[in-house]
Amino acid sequence: MTEVATVTLDVCGMPCPAPLLGAKKLIDDLQPGQTLRLLSDCPGTADDLFAWAKVTGNVILGSQKQADGKTAYMIQRAGGANATPIAHVTLDMRGVSCPGPIVQAKKLLEGMQAGEVLQLVSDCPGSADDIASWARAGAAELIFSHESGRGVHEFYLRRT
Repeated sequence: MTEVATVTLDVCGMPCPAPLLGAKKLIDDLQPGQTLRLLSDCPGTADDLFAWAKVTGNVILGSQKQADGKTAYMIQRAGGANATPIAHVTLDMRGVSCPGPIVQAKKLLEGMQAGEVLQLVSDCPGSADDIASWARAGAAELIFSHESGRGVHEFYLRRT
């Protein structure tokens, strides 16, 4: 999560649903594509944010546990140029450990036309780093990825 946020909101010490309500208020004031960095120590924040994002179209770009026990969430306002791409094929590999998601994605991509997009869904803890490295090696173009649920990542890979 290296992206610089448009605005940061620290709601540590506030119980749920305060983090979600604060995020909603600030996101509503942002332009499409801009981002909010939300800091929270409430254990229910992740579930609230992921459910809210599915309903609103906003995107949780990632979450990162901080050394002080807080969690930082990067949230993108819906409708920006970096909006979630449309996939031609979806491969749901939840429950499959690495390297299974990459092996199956490679097989599917080989059968796709150049320029088509594969959406790969994985909950393997190593998948984010593995997919990024695999794409950098030239296997496919990683055009977008985000955390779509607690521990679940979506990767959008374009066949080159």
